[in-house]
Amino acid sequence: MNHPSLDILYEDNHLLAINKPAGMLVQGDVTGDVPLVELGKRYIKEKYGKPGAVFLGVVHRLDRPVSGVVIFARTSKSLERMNALFRDRQTEKIYWAVVGSKPPKPEDTLVHWLRKDEKKNKTTAFSRETENTLRSELSYKILHRQDDCYLVEVKPVTGRPHQIRVQLAAIGCPIRGDVKYGFPQASDDGRIYLHARALEFVHPVKKERLKITASLPDDSFWYYFADLAV
Repeated sequence: MNHPSLDILYEDNHLLAINKPAGMLVQGDVTGDVPLVELGKRYIKEKYGKPGAVFLGVVHRLDRPVSGVVIFARTSKSLERMNALFRDRQTEKIYWAVVGSKPPKPEDTLVHWLRKDEKKNKTTAFSRETENTLRSELSYKILHRQDDCYLVEVKPVTGRPHQIRVQLAAIGCPIRGDVKYGFPQASDDGRIYLHARALEFVHPVKKERLKITASLPDDSFWYYFADLAV
């Protein structure tokens, strides 16, 4: 697989933020495909002429078919502090999703209880707490309509596996291309139309408010929403 040149969104001595392409892993898995974290290490090694192994800590992940902002920590101190920010919900995450049906309301807050099946790598949403489920919350609002699809902005409060995908599907609005959660047709390249648009938090060392925004993928369907991303 040929990897595009990295789209670096932010970089200092403590953090590295990259706009992840859809289809790329954040961390390695059994496929053996080169993940984004390894490409980030190569980038740092080449740019700064670092001898030996380069440290780059994975703070959070995006599903393989999802694109957008991914933050890595360049030091163990930054990794520890960023992990705490995510754990304590002191980050604001903004996603853009293209769904195949009109959401029931122009904007709403969704609460479900989710259960992940590790063997099938699939999450199920329940309307009330049941065995082995975790409470999951997000808010959404409709930004734009294009033909039969709707662009929605999503702000997850919790960070469960496949949360946005399964919660939108639970209200009858599966994400375009996401056949795992009910969209009828896969995309040609396997991507789903879910993009981690922005991430906002207090810098773990500089203590300044930081908002990192990722441009939309270079894709013919995302192009319909390019004017909104300016």
